Amino acid sequence: MARTPTGESVLARAVRVLDAFTADEPTLTVGEVARRSGLHVATASRIVGELVAHGLLERTPDRRVRVGVRLWELGARASPTLTLRDAAMPFLEDVHAVVGHHVQLGVLDGTDVLFLERLTARDAVVNFSRIAGRLPLPTSSSGLVLLAHAPHELQEQVLAAPLRPITPAGFRSPAVLRAALAEVRRGHAAVLDGHQHEDATGVAVPVRDGGGRVVASLSVIVPNDGRGPALVPLLLASALGISRALRRPTADPARPG
Repeated sequence: MARTPTGESVLARAVRVLDAFTADEPTLTVGEVARRSGLHVATASRIVGELVAHGLLERTPDRRVRVGVRLWELGARASPTLTLRDAAMPFLEDVHAVVGHHVQLGVLDGTDVLFLERLTARDAVVNFSRIAGRLPLPTSSSGLVLLAHAPHELQEQVLAAPLRPITPAGFRSPAVLRAALAEVRRGHAAVLDGHQHEDATGVAVPVRDGGGRVVASLSVIVPNDGRGPALVPLLLASALGISRALRRPTADPARPG
């Protein structure tokens, strides 16, 4: 792999360019790409040009840059989460038909929950998650479930880091968060009222693979009206259905990082 005078590979710099794009800002100027990636404008421009030539990025009519369809195609083709999403979709649709608000499937990725799928409705309660979007683990019911079943080292890493709650209802001390994680393990669910928005409640349960390992979280975002806990049995039954689907011979359980 070719390397720059600083010792960083060209591929590493290309990844920095791709990382500059976010769900909130999917199109950028080359100057913005350079600033976010920490690269010189000329270097960023050259890398952007090469990525555009390969279809991984594309230019808009106003000369801004966005992620190209080719990159999406490659990612979708290789993603280890495809089987998980395919197994989960019928159950997500059933839950959505009952709840009428947001239904989500999330996986652990570092110290975030990464959302693979989300079903919603026109008049659903406010929700800040999105497909391919992320939220810090301690700030959502999905993240809390995944963190509760994560390796001990990751739990301690999150507990040692500064907690940044989104609302006054969020976790503000490691002791309170640690107790919440223990309660999730005991009760097999997380119910968080107002942690992302004061009007919303998140309810999440774990999804396990054939070996019993938690590979995802199934969650709903509903109005903060005190009725969130009543949805736990529905979610647990649906999560069990997803787990059974993953055990079928045609399924290859996803192993997200």
